[in-house]
Amino acid sequence: MKKMLPSSLLFAGAVASVPVMAQPSANVSDTTTLSTVEVSAPRLARELYATPAAVSTLEREDIAQGQQGVRLDESLTRVPGVFLQNRDNFAQGQRIAIRGFGARAPFGVRGITVMVDGIPYTLPDGQAQLDAIDLNSAERIEVIRGPSSVLYGNAAGGVIDVTTADGRDNPGTRLSVGAGSDGYQKVALQQGGAQGDWSHHVSLSALKVDGYREQSSTEKYLLNAKLRRELGSERALTAIINLLENPRSEDPGALNASEVSSGRHQAAPNALALDARQRVDQQLIGLQYEDLTAGPGEFYLKGFIARRDFEQQLPFVGDSRLGFQRDYVGVSSEYHHDITLGGLPLNYIVGADVARQEDERFRNNVNAQGSVGEQSAAETQTAISTGVFAQGDLALTEQVTFSLGARFDRVELKVDDRYFEDGDQSGERTFNEWSGSAGLSYRYRPQHQAYINTGTAFETPTFAEFANPAGGGFNPAVEPQKAWNREVGLRGYMAPLAMDYDLALFSVRVRDELVPFDEGGRTFYQNAGDTSRDGLELAVGWQLADQWRLDSALTLARYEFDSFATPNERFDGKRIPGLPEQTWMNQLTWQGLDERFATLETQYVGDLVADNANETKIDSYWLVNLRVGDGWQLGGDTRLNAYLGVRNLFDETYYDNVRLNGTFGRYYEPAPGRSVYGGVELSF
Repeated sequence: MKKMLPSSLLFAGAVASVPVMAQPSANVSDTTTLSTVEVSAPRLARELYATPAAVSTLEREDIAQGQQGVRLDESLTRVPGVFLQNRDNFAQGQRIAIRGFGARAPFGVRGITVMVDGIPYTLPDGQAQLDAIDLNSAERIEVIRGPSSVLYGNAAGGVIDVTTADGRDNPGTRLSVGAGSDGYQKVALQQGGAQGDWSHHVSLSALKVDGYREQSSTEKYLLNAKLRRELGSERALTAIINLLENPRSEDPGALNASEVSSGRHQAAPNALALDARQRVDQQLIGLQYEDLTAGPGEFYLKGFIARRDFEQQLPFVGDSRLGFQRDYVGVSSEYHHDITLGGLPLNYIVGADVARQEDERFRNNVNAQGSVGEQSAAETQTAISTGVFAQGDLALTEQVTFSLGARFDRVELKVDDRYFEDGDQSGERTFNEWSGSAGLSYRYRPQHQAYINTGTAFETPTFAEFANPAGGGFNPAVEPQKAWNREVGLRGYMAPLAMDYDLALFSVRVRDELVPFDEGGRTFYQNAGDTSRDGLELAVGWQLADQWRLDSALTLARYEFDSFATPNERFDGKRIPGLPEQTWMNQLTWQGLDERFATLETQYVGDLVADNANETKIDSYWLVNLRVGDGWQLGGDTRLNAYLGVRNLFDETYYDNVRLNGTFGRYYEPAPGRSVYGGVELSF
């Protein structure tokens, strides 16, 4: 029998949902309508109620109000189907899963496309880093909750698309200072505005955190800047600069059960002995051109170049000192056009994406005393991805729209070995992949929509996942995983109740799922046969009264291996590790006069398993968070805002991260207990 939500949770959900459906707000007119919401993450920009896919949008207030602006989970917890771990280990980075895609990552992001201002933060080999995303300047986040290779190619099990400010809206200067538990300190400065044909926005921030656990401090400096020039005739040019300096982020490592019992705050012994940590220095420059009168349509051309220097000490003895110098360049072009086909309106997009990643990598041995020894690896890793795509919306009637898309991708992965003590381990793999999607949208009332869609996705192993446990070169047994997604959904706005809703039922079948296993303290990967992911996602927003709003996001899902065997064991019917099958978030917000607010937030995360055999179980937990704030006009355009937040109000004991299939029982990364933070912001 499949495990579902505990009865207390189901009962609480029923109690909460009955008045939502039954009692209209006395302060809301029946004729109230929502403002038109347009989404662009699906590349073919369209109104949300004409989009045949599960897409969630978060605006500036959702991202920033009463938040630290440090981690994506602060805002993405409001999105059903999305699960985040590892918010407190900055050396490993946050792990994000969308409908199970990305769950296998021991660090960073896998299987999900991350876009920031039109620039892919997901590399050609499928991995992504989030450390350079500037949440202080984020104006909007869109999330596509399902496989989207037809839009973005490799590693698009879901999409997170972040748009930052360019100075045309909310001009002025903002200076903020924050502090809190576990040595949290942050200073941020933003300045933006428009004058004539020019607009700009510059965001600077400095972050320092000591951390809840030993060996978990971080120090980070970030700059994100945009400069936009209107060229006339609806043409514009935008330059983007993003600079990241992360001189030190420590890694406390994972603990075993005995170590957790003796002290949750401690670091793993090797993490301390070897001073496990990372250093990052990254620069990115982008240039984007748009012409909204390119013939009868619209033309967009985007290019970027980035360099990342990285060095890391992993928490184990052996070949654990590693690093790389990465050069990453890319260009994309899109043409949008509206025509008539057989007397029916057709809105279509065609485009191409090209990106190249080159890593100069090294690896050295480290002894038990932490001394760095001789080199154990030196190689150049090169990944080139090329994709062409087309997508169109055909309006069959005023209410019904048929969508169709196709994409072809070629991904080339190559390793040139320069360390010959263990022989020449050079190799290369090339993958040619087709992706497709089809959807139908039925807008049966002006503010209500039903949709159905199906689509495919593919995901190549990253360079790290091609590591060969037999020693050297590409692992010949590892292949890309393929996914087929089916989805039906309803979304709308009920004016008498002042309530918006978004319901999606999904079913995903994955062939050759990539799963991690540990051997000798290192993580390797294998294809796990077939897996299934089936579930329900529900998001509801209810304006209870003029000053009160309730937002809720519920996910009920099943993630399991259909067929998966190793030489010694079978895992058919077992749960996929690292994924809770129930999550539920609720936010009750009171918005007073001017900038005064209070938000009470609850998060439920269901139990999960930490290994393929499902022998190590991680308990479910509830978190309660509280945020309050106020603002004062000091004269003219000068304002002072202050906020205070309490995370884990009732001091719940839980794990911030779970290491999948951990070696020697090291699964657990304990989370902090109750923590407090606050800040002030001066704007003028």
